Amino acid sequence: MVGIVQDLIVAASRPRSGIRGDIIGAGSAAVLVVAAFLVPRIASEQWRRSLYAGAAPLFGNWLPHIGPGSFPAIAVAIAVVMYGPALTARLPWRRLLALAWLTAMVWAFSLALVDGWQRGFTGRLTDSNEYLHEVGGVTDIPAMLRGFSSRILDFQPDSWTTHVSGHPPGALVFFVLLDRVGLSGGAWAGTACLLIGCSAAVAVAVTLRALDAEDRARAALPFLALAPAALWLAVSADAMFAGVTAWAVALFALATRPAGRPILAVTAGLLFGFGVFLSYGLVLIALPAVAVLIAARTLRPLLPALGGALLVALTFTSAGFWWLDGYHLVVQRYYQGIASERPFAYWWWGNLAATVCAVGLATAAAAHRALSRTTLRALDPTALLVLAGLCAILVADASGLSKAETERIWLPFDIWVLTATAFLPKSTGRAWLTVQALGTLLIAHTILTNW
Repeated sequence: MVGIVQDLIVAASRPRSGIRGDIIGAGSAAVLVVAAFLVPRIASEQWRRSLYAGAAPLFGNWLPHIGPGSFPAIAVAIAVVMYGPALTARLPWRRLLALAWLTAMVWAFSLALVDGWQRGFTGRLTDSNEYLHEVGGVTDIPAMLRGFSSRILDFQPDSWTTHVSGHPPGALVFFVLLDRVGLSGGAWAGTACLLIGCSAAVAVAVTLRALDAEDRARAALPFLALAPAALWLAVSADAMFAGVTAWAVALFALATRPAGRPILAVTAGLLFGFGVFLSYGLVLIALPAVAVLIAARTLRPLLPALGGALLVALTFTSAGFWWLDGYHLVVQRYYQGIASERPFAYWWWGNLAATVCAVGLATAAAAHRALSRTTLRALDPTALLVLAGLCAILVADASGLSKAETERIWLPFDIWVLTATAFLPKSTGRAWLTVQALGTLLIAHTILTNW
């Protein structure tokens, strides 16, 4: 650890190296996080209770602990720090993607097991507020869709649970279908979210390569595989949302290539459309899609993709669920609960601190490089996607409809912001990977997260 700090200090002393900017960016983000953790500790008890987050800005409770996943997580972190940068530079592309996906899954699974098999993995999605609580009661999917909106508001005998009511019916349909094919229970649901959510790292790399930025993709992959966001990728439905929409963007990017087939754009549109029926906030995934069009300098896949998305919307609408009705009712339901008490004065910046926890200090360090005027003017694909992800987060934050729990809610946007790490100098790559790993392990072993 001392050697890593020394390497950063030496690098920072080099003239015009840009490393000073990296350290300033990471330091500023660290100050934000410390302030977000500290303010609730020194505030009045009544105000602290109004946050409804025992470890604000993260949703969980302070509880130092270790578990069966502790040593595997440390082993994965060491392996990625030691060998990740070299392997990503020389491995053939397909083998690299397979290794990145496997690494991301083992990392996320190990972190979940820090809390134990039941508490950390199989029991997460069986909570009374979660989707699986409603799966057994859905005996007729078309009938469920027709009556979905009538059960969104709270304080009714048949009100949906918190998570089902807070999302369009696509998420519930996903878990119902999973149950129908025989993959019932929390273990299978958690495994599905793990597999799909961790594949987002591969989708991001595919997107960058499709936009002629393979070097950036290779540079970012160790950071994507070792993402702090893995704390919420193993057993959160939002991890599945992140995977679905990341592949929508990836297929959309592939469709922009001269040899890209229209079927790729249509499939991307289907995934975009389904994403919007997984979470209302995922309309903002349009921003990374726009970034892809700008970077590729073409509108070729736009109409086929819109056709695919429209087909999904028509399917849900014809089945009896009108998206706008659901959205307006969800806003009412949102303020029927604890959101009406959570202070926006804290959460508008506490949310951003939680995001730093999900993307890590290395991402904050690289932000000034990715978002420099020169890089953006050059329409660098990676920079545009970083900007799109950041804009989506800021718009979601300004809406006031995401007070707390954003470390998981914004996973579909965080994954694009993480690509800023591709701009970090190779000479400091291992140091920043170590910072990422240490920060993630610290959170995993000191906070018992709710997701």
